[in-house]
Amino acid sequence: MKNRDLYLNKLIQFRDKPLIKVITGIRRCGKSTLLHLFEKHLLETGISADYIIRMNFESFEFNDVTNYKELHTLIQNRLTNKDECHYLLLDEIQQIPSWEKVVNSFLVDANVDIYLTGSNAYLLSSELSTLLSGRYVEIKMQPLSFKEYLDFTGDNKEALPQLFANYLRYGGLPTITDLLDRPDTIGPFLEGVYNTVLIKDVIERNKIRDPALLENILKYIAANIGNVVSTKKISDYLTSSGRKVTSETIDNYLKMLENAFIIYKANRYDLKGKLFLKTLEKYYLVDMGLRNQLTGLYNTDYGHVLENIVYLELLRRGYAVTIGKIGTLEVDFVATKSDEKNYYQVSTTILDETTRQRELRPLEAISDNYPKFILTMDNPVFNDYSGIKIVNILDFLLT
Repeated sequence: MKNRDLYLNKLIQFRDKPLIKVITGIRRCGKSTLLHLFEKHLLETGISADYIIRMNFESFEFNDVTNYKELHTLIQNRLTNKDECHYLLLDEIQQIPSWEKVVNSFLVDANVDIYLTGSNAYLLSSELSTLLSGRYVEIKMQPLSFKEYLDFTGDNKEALPQLFANYLRYGGLPTITDLLDRPDTIGPFLEGVYNTVLIKDVIERNKIRDPALLENILKYIAANIGNVVSTKKISDYLTSSGRKVTSETIDNYLKMLENAFIIYKANRYDLKGKLFLKTLEKYYLVDMGLRNQLTGLYNTDYGHVLENIVYLELLRRGYAVTIGKIGTLEVDFVATKSDEKNYYQVSTTILDETTRQRELRPLEAISDNYPKFILTMDNPVFNDYSGIKIVNILDFLLT
């Protein structure tokens, strides 16, 4: 197993704290492997295997566990010594109806440290949040970053441009790195992941009656990453394709796709008025391989693909990310964390003077002194324009 230190260290940091650790993320992004790595860490630090209770509810082994009472009995019978702390590692727990009653019960009544994984945001629905009342921490897991991708492939970093091209084409789901020697197997794998996520985490979970409409909306988002999107634009597109649909239905379907961690919404923020704008958001996909499987490689806006990669990287680094609006100008990303704030523009190249001025203008219009960056595929000779840093995207991703 390859390490996922970014996430493993977070689990270790919260180990033995009176909080439920909830690992969320799209299917096949590595959540089960992360629990394996954490189990290995526990064993290596002297915890007896008798005190580690590991269950994966997508495994046939637990197929007979169909309700929360059976789940409670199963776990209760494995608590071998009630005076010792037991570690509960419960994978894809949302498969068991009303599972949260069991988790809450053990949190209150037993000496346990609880770790959960789930493939949709309903795991932390408002009902569960109320029940657990702040006694959990969410660890949001994503496919491999480019840095992790290089660690997994073990490739020579001297070939970075080609490796990055492969990353953009095939994406960062961990299994991909084992298929690179047979590229013809990657498409069917991605198709399988996509179908499973769509069917299990969206269609079945929400009892959707019109799967074709859902898929059309997702394909529209995939083809328009980084573009301003509105329900009217999507509605007009669907109408031109012979499908009439209400704005409410589109909003509902977009939320379902967000809850399955397939798409991410970036809201717009007025930097002068200091308020969030409720319209014209942008959407990004969780993985470029899945995105390319949906849209093909034709007609791809390279700049928007780079935007998507940077957006996900900022999320991995723990930032809240919005689109910045300042007058009629727009800043690609405003990334905030605690008292830290950074502004980013993303552009394939700024070697052309017109393009460079276009990218600089929004950053120059911001009056505060927080760091400002332009991320580009260029290897710039001049890396500072009046305090605005020019950084190569690969350097940014590998820092």
